[in-house]
Amino acid sequence: MKNLWLAAYIAAIVGVNYGFSITQPLQVFGVFLPPMTFLVGAIFVIRDYAQRANAALIWPAMLVGCAVSWWMASPDVAIASAVAFLFSEAVDWLIFTITKRPLRDRILWSSAVATPLDSVVFLLMIGHFAIWAVVVMTVSKMLASIFVWLTLRAREATNDR
Repeated sequence: MKNLWLAAYIAAIVGVNYGFSITQPLQVFGVFLPPMTFLVGAIFVIRDYAQRANAALIWPAMLVGCAVSWWMASPDVAIASAVAFLFSEAVDWLIFTITKRPLRDRILWSSAVATPLDSVVFLLMIGHFAIWAVVVMTVSKMLASIFVWLTLRAREATNDR
């Protein structure tokens, strides 16, 4: 199971980057947004589970995902992704690692800080920066985190009975 989370993390990085490379932006509320903006949220949650399962390999897994993206996606998207991941994943990793809160809280808190940073850096680098795009990307990422937080909280409440 440990390696399954790492494989899912690498696949999510490559899949989203590939999607950014092949899809055209859509107009939403008068702003053009890449369609992958709505799907990128799961990466942060998958990363947290991958780190929990195999912390020592999380950084190499990110590098593998970015390297494979170089060949499967456009180099511009792969570079933007790598730089955005470098900043946001460092923050995410730090919060996830140093806090001693339950898993659900670490997922939520690390995502709340890292996802806006990731969105700003990535969108600036691919030339699609707009406040609405940052908001949509951040909200989509946080929805995944909130869903997992609620699920884990409900599971803990059930176990406490």
